[in-house]
Amino acid sequence: MAALKANIVRWGIELGFQQIGVSDIDLAEAEARLDEWLAGGHHGTMDYMQRHGTRRSRPEQLVTGTVRVISARMDYMPPGQDAAEALLDHESIAYVSRYALGRDYHKVLRRRLQQLASRIEQDIGEYGYRVFVDSAPVLEKPIAEKAGIGWIGKHTNVINQKAGSWFFLGELYTDLPLPVDQEATGHCGTCRACIDVCPTDAIVAPYKLDARRCISYLTIELRESIPVEFRKAIGNRIFGCDDCQLCCPWNKFAHPTAEGDFAPRHRLDSAELTDLFSWSEAKWLERTAGSPIRRIGYESWSRNIAVALGNAATTPAVIEALGSRRNSESAIVAEHVEWALAQHEDSQTRTEGEH
Repeated sequence: MAALKANIVRWGIELGFQQIGVSDIDLAEAEARLDEWLAGGHHGTMDYMQRHGTRRSRPEQLVTGTVRVISARMDYMPPGQDAAEALLDHESIAYVSRYALGRDYHKVLRRRLQQLASRIEQDIGEYGYRVFVDSAPVLEKPIAEKAGIGWIGKHTNVINQKAGSWFFLGELYTDLPLPVDQEATGHCGTCRACIDVCPTDAIVAPYKLDARRCISYLTIELRESIPVEFRKAIGNRIFGCDDCQLCCPWNKFAHPTAEGDFAPRHRLDSAELTDLFSWSEAKWLERTAGSPIRRIGYESWSRNIAVALGNAATTPAVIEALGSRRNSESAIVAEHVEWALAQHEDSQTRTEGEH
């Protein structure tokens, strides 16, 4: 088994993963934390977080016979990352979370993990396994921590001491009794940069995130109206939020990805808000094919950009763009457009008052 594990690590690296680790399936501590988090209602409308009961924290209940989890890490940080921070709250350019700039990571990682599983089968014959990439009730972060991939930081993302946090995770549940890796230990120390920088104060305590306040949740998971109290803080973030990673000191060790699939598409790393708002649904469907952005739907996409346009600099182009969608068939989009236009009316009133 030790020799097989060494081969699995080598094959994983050859397939484009930056790290492979192995954990057992005892997630009792993580289960207790999850139960507490759910009891506090921090999951918001993400009912799927509790729908599967203990199958999320007990791998053998999800896939019978599972005794180990192979955890894989793949870096996704695009080159030119220094420019990302300068885009935050930009007066006219949209900010899209770095993980969503290119091809859908679910497909990329799932294909590579399946190739890894098949390579193992070539070597030892038939065995039990199942591949997961954000596709089922799996506690991927505690699993990665147990597998030595990294520790869960105060912002609740996994941090690797040599590679920061700009990476995806994927898992291979298996019945192979492989040797396990040493669990990663935390190195956040007294740092609270991520807590202090969060625009909506979503990190309510070290290692505890209230999703209901998180911009990633508000722009991706939430399908309803975005609470007014958070709209100004969203700034120009139209899909997800990276603030807590951009400020993390450990990300000075992050490496730009060499994966072509994760390279920005359709200039999403520098697109004007007004241009994106002008996309018809047909154009949006075409431009988001094979992208993780597709899952939020055109309505939420339009809603998010309307909010960002409300926070943008007041220009004729912005007012015209918002006015063009004032009578949107979507009540949610129309509501957010009206809010955005009101922001500019207030801005103009203040400016006139100063003169």
